[in-house]
Amino acid sequence: MDFDLLIQRKRERFEQLEREIADPSLFENRNRAGEIMREHANVKALLAKWNELSSARMQLADNRELANSTDADLAQMAKEEIPALEERVARFEREMQLALLPPDENENRDAIIEIRAGTGGSEAAIFAADLYRMYNRYAESAGLKIESMDSSPSELGGLKEVIFKVSGESVFRKLRYESGVHRVQRVPATEAQGRIHTSTATVAVLPEAEEIDLELKPEELRIEVCRSGGPGGQGVNTTDSAVQILHIPTGTIVRCQDGRSQQKNKEKALNVLRSRLLETKQREEAEKYAAHRRSQIGSGGREEKIRTYNFPQNRVTDHRIGLTLYNLDRFMEGELEEMISALQAADLAERLKDSALSA
Repeated sequence: MDFDLLIQRKRERFEQLEREIADPSLFENRNRAGEIMREHANVKALLAKWNELSSARMQLADNRELANSTDADLAQMAKEEIPALEERVARFEREMQLALLPPDENENRDAIIEIRAGTGGSEAAIFAADLYRMYNRYAESAGLKIESMDSSPSELGGLKEVIFKVSGESVFRKLRYESGVHRVQRVPATEAQGRIHTSTATVAVLPEAEEIDLELKPEELRIEVCRSGGPGGQGVNTTDSAVQILHIPTGTIVRCQDGRSQQKNKEKALNVLRSRLLETKQREEAEKYAAHRRSQIGSGGREEKIRTYNFPQNRVTDHRIGLTLYNLDRFMEGELEEMISALQAADLAERLKDSALSA
């Protein structure tokens, strides 16, 4: 692939960024300054990678020339080094392709995850609780932080619904592929005859929105304070700390009651509302401008069945990329890295293909 034109544009952009950073007035706007500094660091790293690729290409060309030398020992030495150099050049070229892909503005954001019991009654609610526990275990192992925002318990220890925030490094990039319908096949604890039941739960992973992403006008919000309900301790049950917010233009309703503070619940509810509205806006824009394209890993819609958890066979299958792992017991304990890496690789391959088609 010929990178020369793209690299020239990146060099011109780097010079422009250098001039902006040299202007003291840039730092009067902290958000703008942060964006410029991050872009500057990214372009600088990309140009350094280009220099590595250029050096490797030059070394490979020199070795190919030396391989035709009349000096037999020198020619043999050069020939032996060629395969490793070819592999190095290929690796650098792939890294350059990835680095030149248009960045996803959401990938470095924290995420708000919503899990809801689907079909299957009490067993679906138990499965929703199992998924919540799975993501907690994954977050612990990955050094991420989880903050509960709202939950609705069911009988037998399940969850009708749970909403929580995951924060840390590149959270949305790691967890974005979890959106969709998760299906479980197992014998419920309440099943007397040992029959396998199929139940579902839906997962929605939203990039956390910031205030600058969406303006929530006070006149478009109806905020109500009500008494918290459900398990959570005597204090929670007896305080009017639950907050429910209706976004009048869209009819979106968000409720938050997991905190003891009414103000904190209000802030959490606004955060969830903002993230839901941002996701809807971005999805509509994507469908409008790229309706003819569908990623190999799926649209990420909440209605799409993405994965099956088969307990009798200790098997988990992701239907989007056709990957089956026989470690469901460990998977439910939060060992998601292999699945996440495979989904990320499939997504990158699809983006590279789209990039090549549109070039």
